[in-house]
Amino acid sequence: MGVDDLPLDDKAKRMRDLLSSFYSPDPSTTASNTSGKIASLEAINSNSFDPDQYMNLLIQKSNLEGLLQRHVEMAAEIKNLDTDLQMLVYENYNKFISATDTIKRMKNNIVGMEANMEQLLGKIMSVQSRSDGVNTSLFEKREHIEKLHRTRNLLRKVQFIYDLPSRLGNCVKSEAYVDAVRFYTGAMPIFKAYGDSSFLDCKRASEEAMATIKDILQGKVFSDSEPIQARAEAVMLLKQLDFPVDSLQAKLLEKLEQFLVNLQLESRETSKSLMGSEQPSEQGNSAHDTVHEASAHDFVDAFSACRGIFPDSEEHLIKLARDLIRRHFEATQHQIKKGIRSPDLLRMLRVIWTDVLQLDEVLPEASLLDFAFKDAHVAVRQYIASRFSNLLLDISGALTKVQIKQTGEAEEEYFQPEGSKKAVIQGSMDVLLEFRQLLDENLGLLVKLRDLIIDWVQEGFQEFFRSLDDHFLLLSRKNKSITQEQVLTDGTQGDKVLAGRVLVLAQLSVFIEQSAIPRVTEEIAASFSGGGIRGYENGPAFVPGEICRIFRAAGEKFLHLYINMKTQKISTLLRKRFTTPNWVKHKEPRDVHMFVDLLLQELEAIDSEGKQILPKGLNRKHRRSDSNGSTTSSRSNPLRDDKITRSNTQRARSQLLETHLAKLFKQKMEIFTKVEYTQESVTTSIVKLCLKSLQEFVRLQTFNRSGFQQIQLDIHFLRIPLKEFVEDEAAIDFLLDEVIVAAAERCLDPIPLEPPILDKLIQAKLAKTREQNLVPT
Repeated sequence: MGVDDLPLDDKAKRMRDLLSSFYSPDPSTTASNTSGKIASLEAINSNSFDPDQYMNLLIQKSNLEGLLQRHVEMAAEIKNLDTDLQMLVYENYNKFISATDTIKRMKNNIVGMEANMEQLLGKIMSVQSRSDGVNTSLFEKREHIEKLHRTRNLLRKVQFIYDLPSRLGNCVKSEAYVDAVRFYTGAMPIFKAYGDSSFLDCKRASEEAMATIKDILQGKVFSDSEPIQARAEAVMLLKQLDFPVDSLQAKLLEKLEQFLVNLQLESRETSKSLMGSEQPSEQGNSAHDTVHEASAHDFVDAFSACRGIFPDSEEHLIKLARDLIRRHFEATQHQIKKGIRSPDLLRMLRVIWTDVLQLDEVLPEASLLDFAFKDAHVAVRQYIASRFSNLLLDISGALTKVQIKQTGEAEEEYFQPEGSKKAVIQGSMDVLLEFRQLLDENLGLLVKLRDLIIDWVQEGFQEFFRSLDDHFLLLSRKNKSITQEQVLTDGTQGDKVLAGRVLVLAQLSVFIEQSAIPRVTEEIAASFSGGGIRGYENGPAFVPGEICRIFRAAGEKFLHLYINMKTQKISTLLRKRFTTPNWVKHKEPRDVHMFVDLLLQELEAIDSEGKQILPKGLNRKHRRSDSNGSTTSSRSNPLRDDKITRSNTQRARSQLLETHLAKLFKQKMEIFTKVEYTQESVTTSIVKLCLKSLQEFVRLQTFNRSGFQQIQLDIHFLRIPLKEFVEDEAAIDFLLDEVIVAAAERCLDPIPLEPPILDKLIQAKLAKTREQNLVPT
């Protein structure tokens, strides 16, 4: 096996070790590096190689074949080492020759150099001696020249100090303020040192000139006509003159604040003048916008100039910018409270948005866009709530407005429900139109709030109708305890107005349920669909079905409240009629009692009020008939057709017996039916309740024959007039018969008036009534 069979790394390593040991100047270094390998077979190349030890170790570790192989390897290694040494010699031979030649040339060139060096040294010494002679001869003159030069420089400075006032004056004339400041700051050390003695006059004149320059520079700082760069340069010059620039900054910021106040006052005065006119013209609005735009532009320029002149005033400028936007929105909210319309609101928002964009370009660090969006969120929501509040007030005003109608010398109050209906439907449409103008406006402030506006409008209508229902209850005094002493006192005009208002509320509630809410729902679906900011978990903002149920129930409440109020008032009249006289000692009837006239007057007032407010119902009257199974003949004919020959006891017993027998065979009649929103239905319900009350009052009394006959006369007279007010004549006849029967049951001697006498008394009453109507008032 040859040496070439060894791995390449081992061969290279061995070669390096050999060369290192050959060229190493310190044998101990090689020995120390290989000391750890002496006891191994690899230690053959070390300086401390021990052949005997190596052979013993080799014999112990190798067999014969191994020894022969190791012999061959070592022979090959020796041969390779010899070849490597030869190659090293051949490679370095040219270097050795070149080094030898160089050494020979150096020996030849260095010959004679020592003589040249000695000659050069002699020349240098000669030059040095001559230079010393020249310096010695010129020393006194050079000292004098330097002294004169210093004196000349000092004189120049003195001359500059004496010429400084005139120089500063020339700079003022030529507006070279930079040179003036440079000259003065250059002379400041001399003035500090000698200004109080030698150059006192120069110092005073210079200070006077610099005072003028300072005033000019301050004027430039506050001059709006100067460019920002020139104003900033003036501030820098004032700083070099140790002028308190902070006071200038404070004055400039104060000027901006005053500018802001003037701008706000100007905007407020112009808004007042425009709001004072009922219909502000487009020309007036345009003029106001032009004026404000010019003022706002000047403010933005001053704002930008202040930031350019005083970069450290950014925090204060941010505060001023936000203060401007805040005051804008405060003025807007103030006008909203006064009830402005959407065109005025949009005009004010455009002005605010323009100012915001201009200021944001100058000072983007203020985040004015987000600041303005927050204030706009509050202002727009306040406007929507304000419009609903004003609509509620308009409807309330229409409801509480009572018209005065002149009838002869008397004045009669009456309601116009159409005005209230118009206030609801037209007011709602006007409000929706104004809100739609907010959505149609392509303004940055409103575009971001569009979904919120839709939700606010829907929520606003939901809350508006609920508040309207509460307001209806307040107007009807439904939410207070209503007693006869407070509400139902006879003859009070205020209670008449209250009752009429309650009837208007009932009719208006039905109108809102059937007409207003469907119309509003249609408009919302057409123009205000979407939104959804409030979240689906909260449900829809506007629920028409719920509002319809509220007003349907409210209409029924108000209608029944009106009927109860009128019925209780008439019941008070009936109570006085039956509790005042002593019926057991009643005198023979001579005329229809005056309570009948009062009762008819109340019913006429109710009928007139119903005609003003309620629509007319279908013309269907339930007339009485003897063939329909009604109880009219069985109840009334025995009382009118009894024979005179019967005894009083027999006739009374016969009447009671026939009355009770008639109840067994009569057709059942429904007296109290559902009340409809018509004139006839409401009046009929009131008459039925009054007659029922009359029957109960009769049952509480005990009558003699004259008292019973008085009741008979009054009831008989009421038959024809009452039928003019009602649509159910059969029920009225039935109730009137019930009153007579109740009186007969409570009478000690129930003998009725003879028909001729009854008719004679009634005709006399009718004639008297006609005469009273013909007498001029």
